[in-house]
Amino acid sequence: MAQGSSSHYQILRVPVTATDKEIKVAYRKAARNAHPDHGGDPEVFRQVTLAYETLIDPKRRAEYDRRYASGTSGRASTFPAQRPDYGATRAPGPEPRTTAGVHRPNAPRNTAGDAPVYVPPFDDPHEVPLLSKGEAALQIHGIPRKRGIFGAEARIQREMRTVQLISRQILPAIPSARLVNGLRSPSDDSHIDHALLAGYRLALIGSMLLPKGAYAWDGVALKHGGRSVPPPQLELIVRHMQEIFPELNVTGWVVVHSPDGNPHEPVIDHYRRTDGDFGSVQIVNASGLARGLKQFLSSGPLPNTVVVPVLARLLRGMH
Repeated sequence: MAQGSSSHYQILRVPVTATDKEIKVAYRKAARNAHPDHGGDPEVFRQVTLAYETLIDPKRRAEYDRRYASGTSGRASTFPAQRPDYGATRAPGPEPRTTAGVHRPNAPRNTAGDAPVYVPPFDDPHEVPLLSKGEAALQIHGIPRKRGIFGAEARIQREMRTVQLISRQILPAIPSARLVNGLRSPSDDSHIDHALLAGYRLALIGSMLLPKGAYAWDGVALKHGGRSVPPPQLELIVRHMQEIFPELNVTGWVVVHSPDGNPHEPVIDHYRRTDGDFGSVQIVNASGLARGLKQFLSSGPLPNTVVVPVLARLLRGMH
C-alpha cells in the first residue's frame, strides 16, 4: 500500500484507539526508519512527521477524525483487487460486470449470507489492525444520542425504530453488515443518523415519523395532500462521503415510520423527475427499507467482506 494513500493511523501503524503514548512510541520507530540521514525516503519521513503532529494534538486529531481520517493525500486507502464499484454513486441495482465480480468455474461464490471475511485479514503479519478483531466483529456500533433540547424525544424514538428494524430484518441476513449510529456529517455540523456498511457498499440512512396516508416522492420533494414535507437533506452528504470513500458505492435512504408501527405505512409513491432521474436518495417506508437495503447490500461485489479500514474510519467519525 502506498504511503501517500494511507491514513495517518496506517502510516504510524497504530490502531484508531491508540493513546498518546502509543503514538509517540510508533512515531519514534517510524521516524528512525524513514529519516533521510539513515537512508530513508524524505517524502515518507514528511508523511510520518505530519501524521504524528496531527494525531498527537487533541484538536487536530479530532478535526482529522471528523473528516473520517481521510488519507494524507485526501483520498481513502483502497484495495485495487477488490474495488469493482469505482466510486460511482448509483441507485440500487445491478452493477457493470467487472473482473472482480465475475464468477469463475470451481471458484467459491461470495454471498451476503456467508460468514464475514475481513480485509485485510487480522492474521496478516504485514498489517497493524486499525481495530481489534472483537470490535470489528460487532454488528452494531453506537446508539442514537440526545442532540439539542427541542424534539430530542421524537428524534430518538424514530432513530431507535430504525435501529430495531435493521437489527431484526437486515443484520441476521447479512452477517458482514455493520451498523454505525450517530455519525458526524463531513459536510457541516449536522449528523448522519445511521450508516450501514456491507462489502463495498455504504448506505446512509435518515429517519422520519409521519402520519399514515399516501405520499409522493420525485427525488426532490416529498408531498402529501398538496403539501411538501421536507425530508432530511442527505444528497450533499452522500456526495461528500462518496469522495471520502471512493472504493465504495454510497447511497442515501430516508425511512418514514408510521405512528402505529405498521411497516407498510405510510404509502410512498415514486415519480421520476422531469430529467428522468429519481435522485441519489431513496425515500421508503419501513418494509421498503428492509427490502431495498437487503437488495442493495447483497447484490454488490463480495458482500460478505468487512473492509476494516473503512469501518475504523467510520467509527472515528461518531459523535
